[in-house]
Amino acid sequence: MTQAQNTYNHTRWKHFGSIESLRHVVCDVIVQRANEAIAQRGQFSIVLAGGNTPRAIYRLLRDVKMDWSKWHIYHGDERCLPSDHVDRNSLMAKQVWLQYVAIPANQIYDIPAELGPVAGAKAYAATLKNAGIFDLVILGLGEDGHTASLFPNHVVDNSADAVPVFNSPKPPAERITISQNRLNNTREVIFLVTGEGKQEAVNNWRNGVAIPATLITTENGVDVYCYEIELN
Repeated sequence: MTQAQNTYNHTRWKHFGSIESLRHVVCDVIVQRANEAIAQRGQFSIVLAGGNTPRAIYRLLRDVKMDWSKWHIYHGDERCLPSDHVDRNSLMAKQVWLQYVAIPANQIYDIPAELGPVAGAKAYAATLKNAGIFDLVILGLGEDGHTASLFPNHVVDNSADAVPVFNSPKPPAERITISQNRLNNTREVIFLVTGEGKQEAVNNWRNGVAIPATLITTENGVDVYCYEIELN
C-alpha cells in the first residue's frame, strides 16, 4: 500500500496493489474501529455503502469474532424498489453478512425506500434523529463523481437527515440518500474507489474540482482506498 495526501478536503489517498489487500485492510480497519468504539462508548454505528467492493468486505466481516450485539447498522442510500428486490443495498448486506451475525434486528436500520422517496426519506430522517454521531461511514465513488445518491448537477438538499432523490442519472430514478450534512456528522469516513472507470472522477477530485464526493468534509478529513487508480 502506498499513501499520498493533498490539502484539498484533507483527503488521504491510499493506493493498493491488489483488490484483495484493499478488502482485507478495510475489513481490519472496520473491526478495529468497532472494538475502539465499543470500548469507549459501548456501541458502534456504521453507515454502509452498496456495490461490489463493499460486498466483498461485508463477506469478510461475517467470519470475524465480534460482540455483534453492540453494532448499529445504517445505509447511506437506497433505491426506491421493493424491499426484496435484488438491487436493494439492504438486501445485499443481509444476504452476504447480516443474516449470519448476531446483530439485533432492531439495530439494523434499513431505509424504507419501498414507501417511495418522500415518505421513505421522512421515516428514515426520524430514525436518524436518534443515531447520534456515526462512528464510521463507508462510501463509494461513481464514474461521474457521485457518492451515496448525491449526484452532479443536483441541488444538494440538507433540509433533513435523509432526503428524497428524483431524476437520478442512474436507474432507478427515485432514491433516498442520507444528506450531506448528516454524512459529515461522523468520526471517520472511508471511500472505496476501485476500477479504471473511476480515474477521471479521481483526477477531478485531486485537482480541486467540486464533484459530489468533495461534499463529504469531516473535521478529521477522509481516507480514500484505491485500486486500479493512478495517483499522480
